[in-house]
Amino acid sequence: MAKNLTTKILEAHLVEGVLKPGTEISITIDHTLLQDATGTMAMLEFIAMGLPRVKVGLAAQYIDHNLLQTDYKNADDHAFLTSAAMKFGVNLSRPGNGVSHQVHLERFGVPGITLLGADSHSPTAAGISVLAIGAGGLDVALAMAGHPFNLPCPKVFGVKLTGKLPDWVSGKDVILEMLRRHTVKGGIGKIIEYYGPGVATLSATDRATIGNMGAELGATSSIFPSDDWTRRFLVSQGRGECWVPLAADEGATYDEYDEIDLSAIEPLIACPSSPDNVVTVREVAGTKVDQVVVGSSVNSSYRDLMTVCRIVEGKRVAPGVHFHVNPGSRQALENVAQDGGVLMLLMAGVSIHQSGCLGCIGMGQAPGTDQVSLRTFPRNFPGRSGTKNDKVYLCSPETAAASGLAGVITDPRDLAKRMQWPGVSNPEPYLLDDSGIVFPLPPEEASVVEIKTGPNILPFPDFEALPDTLRAGVVIKLGDNITTDHIMPAGNKVLPLRSNIPAISEHVFEQVDADFPARALATGNGIVIGGENYGQGSSREHAAIAPRYLGIRVKIVKSFARIHKANLVNFGILPLVFKDQADYELFSQGDQVSFPDIRRLVENGSSDIPLLLNGREIITFLDVSDRQRKELLAGGTLNFVKNKN
Repeated sequence: MAKNLTTKILEAHLVEGVLKPGTEISITIDHTLLQDATGTMAMLEFIAMGLPRVKVGLAAQYIDHNLLQTDYKNADDHAFLTSAAMKFGVNLSRPGNGVSHQVHLERFGVPGITLLGADSHSPTAAGISVLAIGAGGLDVALAMAGHPFNLPCPKVFGVKLTGKLPDWVSGKDVILEMLRRHTVKGGIGKIIEYYGPGVATLSATDRATIGNMGAELGATSSIFPSDDWTRRFLVSQGRGECWVPLAADEGATYDEYDEIDLSAIEPLIACPSSPDNVVTVREVAGTKVDQVVVGSSVNSSYRDLMTVCRIVEGKRVAPGVHFHVNPGSRQALENVAQDGGVLMLLMAGVSIHQSGCLGCIGMGQAPGTDQVSLRTFPRNFPGRSGTKNDKVYLCSPETAAASGLAGVITDPRDLAKRMQWPGVSNPEPYLLDDSGIVFPLPPEEASVVEIKTGPNILPFPDFEALPDTLRAGVVIKLGDNITTDHIMPAGNKVLPLRSNIPAISEHVFEQVDADFPARALATGNGIVIGGENYGQGSSREHAAIAPRYLGIRVKIVKSFARIHKANLVNFGILPLVFKDQADYELFSQGDQVSFPDIRRLVENGSSDIPLLLNGREIITFLDVSDRQRKELLAGGTLNFVKNKN
């Protein structure tokens, strides 16, 4: 029977279960990826397991998020992660070496492997046919310890690509077209597999862009074939021996289908404040622009940066526009510099920053009040930039550069009247420099390394097991599409607290309801009520740990985003769904709710979980695996693992 590529890779890594959508499967993990915003807590969780060394094929720790050193906290975290990486056999990418996804694509990724990353944009690795999945830090810590990764078996969404992109259009416009068609909920429970003759016209870095922003569709992952473009990229990185050809069998089938004619794609832009609020650039052309930022976890490759360099060469950024470039890696910047791009940017009035996430995670580069910011970033959720009521648009590097020169949103095709399309290709070969990577020490040397912990790095809190009966109060009621940025904000004030759960918990729902933390603590056992797609966005497990620390024991919503639901289970919060969505209207902040005999119901495998609200019985639904039930009973996954040992 003909098989699609996703099925082939999953079958090769399957440990338990069957590939039937919706049922739980366990797969082996070949590579793990941590970044510093998630990695500090994940490393503490790994240390709690008591292992002398990681048991995964390759583990990598990147320092790319918390780069601003406004006080001791980030520097202390970096010292902790450096010493822990040395001790436990983890590859370490130092501050300024680049964004995890770009560097892993360049220096570590291998076609056909599985990667589990504590960052929702890990599927950037689809650019070289890696099946990469974002997850919470605890799941990644478990994979580092040699455990398989458990997940609901996804559907496979086949997207056939035909034709070839026109000039001035790039991979960013392809994924924006996907978001325009399918919204931020269109990929939930699915792996998106791209196939067809159009794939052969897309470079590895264009594919990486599409894979990266598959997370904005809610997809479990994305995947491309491994073909001659993949081989050329790996050869140019001095890693040609890693290449293997991979593709779907002829006649392979998919659970869902779509088809995109690349030749029909035009420049697109996501308007404030959601990645799926997509229109053509022409529809908003002429809107005044105050800030332009190119780079970060997406659109920060050599091809993207050098395209911007060629567009602005010999010109000046429009008066009043602040234009920033964030290279995705030191390697990308060095290659741009070698080809004269740095001088092109500087002479045009562009500011060049260190390689890192920076403004994408709210670490600087916040726009001013009422200012319009054009970004090549993957997300424009409200307030994510660091500015309340921000006006952030998402676009391609071509659109960003054209708009930065004009001072208003501009269709890059308008530049054809004044210049040739740059037509930039990735280098063959790249100038290579691994000086920013610290490779693992031999075990005998690693064993004597002392782990450094600063005063902001606190032990993981203890969480109680699920009680026999639970009485709890509704602390907050929310609507649809609540993101992890709503729950646990990013930015330079909050991110440095990732290793200090008591301190970071003071910021839960800060942008939505600043009184939430105090009210949750006063309530004791708390409940959060939400709408559709609750917890979309980042993989940050702090959006589960911090509410749990404040006493939240239950979340009842219309539907959950995959990673957030898994994180809730990991930290002992019951993820319940309204069986009748109309029941959502019955709940109000301050209501008292009881769950009679809740422990027995979870233990006995009941899917229907009754609760009492003002004397009225309401049925909610608990859709978790047998393994997850045991973890909920224990008060979280770490408790469950410790109890087993």
